[in-house]
Amino acid sequence: MSGTSGISRRALFAGSAAGTAAALLPVGTATAAPQPGAAGRKKTKPATSGASYRAAYHFTVPDQWKNDPQRPVWIDGEYHYYYLYNADYFTGAVGTAWRLATTRDLVSFTDRGVAVPKDTTPNGDLWSGSAVVDTGNTAGFGAGAVVVIVTMSPGGGTDHQEQFLYYSTDGGVTFSNHGTDPVLPNPGVADFRDPKVIRDEDRGRWVMALAENDKIGFYHSDDLKSWTYADGFVHDGIGVLECPDLFRITAGDGTVKWVLGASANGKGSGLPNTYAYWTGSFDGSAFTPDANDPQWLDHGWDWYAAVTFEKRDPGGAVDAAARHAIGWVNDWDYAHTTPTIDCDGFNGTDSVVREITLKKASDGTYYLASRPVAGLDSHVSRTVNLGDVTVDGTKVLDYTGISYEVTTEITWSRLTGAGLQLRRSPDGGRHIDAGVYADYAFLNRRNTVNADTSGRWQESHTPFDPAAGTVKLRILVDRTSVEMFVDDGRHVHTSQVFPYLLDTRLALFTIGGGAVFRNTVIREFSV
Repeated sequence: MSGTSGISRRALFAGSAAGTAAALLPVGTATAAPQPGAAGRKKTKPATSGASYRAAYHFTVPDQWKNDPQRPVWIDGEYHYYYLYNADYFTGAVGTAWRLATTRDLVSFTDRGVAVPKDTTPNGDLWSGSAVVDTGNTAGFGAGAVVVIVTMSPGGGTDHQEQFLYYSTDGGVTFSNHGTDPVLPNPGVADFRDPKVIRDEDRGRWVMALAENDKIGFYHSDDLKSWTYADGFVHDGIGVLECPDLFRITAGDGTVKWVLGASANGKGSGLPNTYAYWTGSFDGSAFTPDANDPQWLDHGWDWYAAVTFEKRDPGGAVDAAARHAIGWVNDWDYAHTTPTIDCDGFNGTDSVVREITLKKASDGTYYLASRPVAGLDSHVSRTVNLGDVTVDGTKVLDYTGISYEVTTEITWSRLTGAGLQLRRSPDGGRHIDAGVYADYAFLNRRNTVNADTSGRWQESHTPFDPAAGTVKLRILVDRTSVEMFVDDGRHVHTSQVFPYLLDTRLALFTIGGGAVFRNTVIREFSV
């Protein structure tokens, strides 16, 4: 369960909803009434009104509020994606349930309504956890039962976090509670949450990774109902570790690595507030990292509570060399400040689903590379091929758009910086800048409307070697987000933005020299 230090979790969910984003709305923008809650089988379609801030091709909650994604699982030929949802957000009532959406291509989602309701037991609402398909009937609910291990805090507070079990015998659509006693009681610590359960086929048991402040604890179970502590991994300096992740992946050269991940806050030391991860080895009980310092799967300001999950082909076979990932595009520092509340009656947007692979760097270390899921290719509604564009200074392109993808490879012989001005205003005064400068790649939202009123979290950086003389950029732009993939996903920057809807221009720029923007292509999507 995501949170933030200094503010109670329940206070966050009770934060002012309607009206909090008024300062972000451009003058003259129409305000739509909140949408009614979706029920049953309903497509989550983007709004078509010109006044809408609902994303065109990113997952958004149908109404009210969402935050943490829960790891999707494969059931009956499709992914079941659960996420934390509060149907009472606009009334100020607190607490989340698990809502379900299903998808085959990880781009188009069908809403299935609430799967695991809140407040149906004395233990209250449900936080983050994980679902597994118990194919071997280890828990006794039947072969193929879907079992959820989830954090709850009995008593209505936030300081008594324990793990509880719910199960489904209808393919993960509805769930029943397995009593009201925890399957993993709290040993007397404040942070004890976000269980991530995987099957350890090598040893014939289940393994849980659990967030315990600056530690990720590992637990074993034969039946998902009784858990035994095995070991722990400790790392401080990046805030409270949340939403742990643990998986095995095979690199292109055949090397097999285990990856331990967690959502973490490194802002205090100039690091991201996203998904930190370590490559290493796991013996079923203990994780040994290759290096002490983590790497980061995203370097922007808004890719939190992210989860990874198995990549499967249409027949259900697992790809050992790739996984998918999805993150919540928001940050607890400004979680309730979004114009989608007033315009569209919801607050909750995710990143595009990514495919992640393990690659070997030139120094012999391994890292996770990211790229947008291939399913986007089937939803292209328009392609604008600009070819090679020579730029020296700033060139405004003959293109306007709000939601699109742009890809280009910038090449130069002498240059200080180069990039793109996204969602540029008619007068050129507002824009989002993405590109490279000196020895770093960057995404800068300072010159457009965004939720960071502190002004501190405006530009994100990743290392870049200017001697390369070239950089590949793939940038996904939507109504409320920008995701920049640098050099085939070696680094990614995701940040939430709220440009005025009249800011539709696109420009290319260089600093300290000229450059050629090669193979520049814009694609728009219909979902």
